[in-house]
Amino acid sequence: MTSTQISGSDGGNAKFYHGRWYQLVFGIICMALVANLQYAWTLFVNPIDAKYQWGRAAIQLSFSIFILVETWLVPLEGWLVDKFGPRPVIALGAVLAALGWTINSYASSLTELYIAAVISGVGAGCVYGTAVGNALKWFPDKRGLAAGLTAAGFGAGAALTVIPIANMIQSSGYEKAFLNFGIIQGVVIFIMAMLMIRPRVPKGIVPSVRVASCKVDFTASQMIKTPVFWVIYLLFVAVAAGGLMATAQVGPIAKDYGFAKLPVNFLGETLPLLTLVLSIDSLANGFTRPLCGFISDRIGRENTMLLVFVGEGLALLGLMNFGRDPLMFMIFTPLVFLFWGEIFSIFPATCADTFGVKNAAANAGTLYTAKGTASLLVPLTSLFAVKGDWNTVFIVAAAMTITAGLAAKFLLEPMRARWIANANLRHSE
Repeated sequence: MTSTQISGSDGGNAKFYHGRWYQLVFGIICMALVANLQYAWTLFVNPIDAKYQWGRAAIQLSFSIFILVETWLVPLEGWLVDKFGPRPVIALGAVLAALGWTINSYASSLTELYIAAVISGVGAGCVYGTAVGNALKWFPDKRGLAAGLTAAGFGAGAALTVIPIANMIQSSGYEKAFLNFGIIQGVVIFIMAMLMIRPRVPKGIVPSVRVASCKVDFTASQMIKTPVFWVIYLLFVAVAAGGLMATAQVGPIAKDYGFAKLPVNFLGETLPLLTLVLSIDSLANGFTRPLCGFISDRIGRENTMLLVFVGEGLALLGLMNFGRDPLMFMIFTPLVFLFWGEIFSIFPATCADTFGVKNAAANAGTLYTAKGTASLLVPLTSLFAVKGDWNTVFIVAAAMTITAGLAAKFLLEPMRARWIANANLRHSE
């Protein structure tokens, strides 16, 4: 069936861009534009501290507030998407994302910084929850890949703008960078929102036979009453914690190691080492999401979790042991992001596999709150590493991720298989 044959839920004749691949691309663009709210944040921490001397821990509390609001409101935003469609929710997200960074540009107190974090967090959650939920619904046959491509927009989107943002901070101040990029991102996301419609899968598209899939559609309230959901949730928290630490603290870590501003020649251009590493990190973080989503569609969710979660732990230990060398820092930091970013494709796909696709936006959003729970550990890392010693942070994070990989294979896999089999059996009776 061609895209012109797919009728949208908004009424009227379907447009060519109502096809599911077009809709996927619109979601990816929105995710890429909202990514800076999280992944470019580390560029602003030291300039804000230099101006106001509030302290890193106090400033990083804004990051935690942003993550908490972005993640913990996604279940509500997902419910709104399931009920009203993607267009109004993403449009609201565009306005709030722009407003949040605008407030950041004028903030002269921690209170104002925290208010901006709440507003931009709601905006980012509207975009994130909608785009991922749409991908899960449009692509039951390629659920891991579609979720991965969508999440890749969030992971790699900042790669396109990290260097311009860093340059603007250097030349014009962090305030102008917040204002200009906030407005640009908000306007383009709003335009994309106007092109989006409710998911409607073409006839003949069925879930992949390689991955066990539940035929029963559970609501979020039903889902959270099941033990298998909480096992998935705890694994998400464990792995997300290490990655969020790296996301928020890579700038301060590089500064403590003494080479954040070390000039590096790359493709004929001289850049600060931190700026180059952040760009590579974003690319690695984005690349792994569709790759591991695609792999998990082929070899299973838990097998993929085992490989990448253990890899994440080893990358963190490598950064701890060798990261004080600039070259090793440039190698192991992207590896941390490469082995971490896939959680944002594998876990939503696992959630839809386990609890059905009808309420995928709300269900995946409920699971996504695990990222918010994990973010509570980020300010603690600043306190633990107050003298520039990050070893304790690295060891704890590595232990959590390696344990999560083993638990995924040997605890979650048989538990989830029994759950799906029993739910499908009851459904067929």
